[in-house]
Amino acid sequence: MFNQDKIVIAIDGYSSCGKSTLARELAKELHYVFIDSGAMYRGVTLFAIQNNHIHNNDVDRGAIIRNLNKVELSFKLNSESKKPELFLNGVNVEAIIRTPKVAAYVSRVATIKEVREKLVREQRKMGSYGGIVMDGRDIGSVVFPEAELKFFVTAEINERVRRRFSELRDNGIETTKDEVKANLLERDRIDSTRMESPLIQVEDAIEIDNTKLSKTEQLEIALSLVEKKLATLA
Repeated sequence: MFNQDKIVIAIDGYSSCGKSTLARELAKELHYVFIDSGAMYRGVTLFAIQNNHIHNNDVDRGAIIRNLNKVELSFKLNSESKKPELFLNGVNVEAIIRTPKVAAYVSRVATIKEVREKLVREQRKMGSYGGIVMDGRDIGSVVFPEAELKFFVTAEINERVRRRFSELRDNGIETTKDEVKANLLERDRIDSTRMESPLIQVEDAIEIDNTKLSKTEQLEIALSLVEKKLATLA
């Protein structure tokens, strides 16, 4: 679509605000690489659950840190859906990392300094040549503070609950809207107040409130902003 040098686009925002959807579609339109940083934190969380580093609501930070060298994460493109899927130590875990059990602990695991340092190193390596769209909570502030274009995506809490509840229901996962809302609010609290790389809207990030926007409308807004940015760099 554009022929200028490829840039890094950082997208941050709260859980279930549509940032991954925007990042994925934006990357597709631009022929960029989409990297879901949140999936990487979910991958580490799943590893911790599978290895009993999380038990009875207790997160064993020491055990997770000691075993981080055993965690290998990679993305592979699904030949049918054309979407990147996360592999943990060679196993496709894309479906299981989206379950409520993983969601319940991912924000707590993401507060661990050593986990963030490991994943930030890997994310920076992935984006070292530009031409990527990465979404998360600290992409514009920590991972790529020099990104040419930054978005901060937001939506009203009730709309986020509706979207997340619908997503879980479509995947056959039983829950209630009250449970979904409690989980989202708790993740918001942890993500915004953690010591290591808290979720913030950096000064040079462009806010997109998509509460009343369709996916197409949101994408069109983002693409127009990308086009303007690329024009200034030409």
